Amino acid sequence: MFRKTLLSLLGRITTGLGGVALLVTLIDILYGVVTRYVVGQAPIWSDELARYCLIASALLIAGNVWVRGEHMRVALLERKLGNIARQILLGYQWLLTLALCVAMTWWSWHYALSVSYFTSQGLGISRTIPMLAMPLGFGLLALQVLLYGPRPLPQTGDVSPDVAEDAS
Repeated sequence: MFRKTLLSLLGRITTGLGGVALLVTLIDILYGVVTRYVVGQAPIWSDELARYCLIASALLIAGNVWVRGEHMRVALLERKLGNIARQILLGYQWLLTLALCVAMTWWSWHYALSVSYFTSQGLGISRTIPMLAMPLGFGLLALQVLLYGPRPLPQTGDVSPDVAEDAS
């Protein structure tokens, strides 16, 4: 029960933050279009801010999308295997996903810190600030994968009892 509550709370928070980043992107792009075609000159920072916010929104919601099984994947083999082989495959998939997320968190953290001496061209801020979206996003994904555990991900139209129980 605690696990489901925590996953649900993390999902709501990350989706909300991703939505805010997407809203900032939308407002920024609209501002850029208006200033370019009405005023005649767009601010130099507009495209860069939109790019950073779009990346941040995708990384922030990645964990929630994974937990809900809404990312693109093929589960044909998972459905056709027997129970023991299926459990082994699910454990392997979970462990591989967790290892990749932790590795990407570590790597992107070090990368974000390594670019602290550089400033972005448009915004004029340290490149570390927008790059921190990567370790934050991968870290949240790793946490959500860890909390979810090596169980089947929910899928549309799947009626197996363990998936239906997890999806509810």
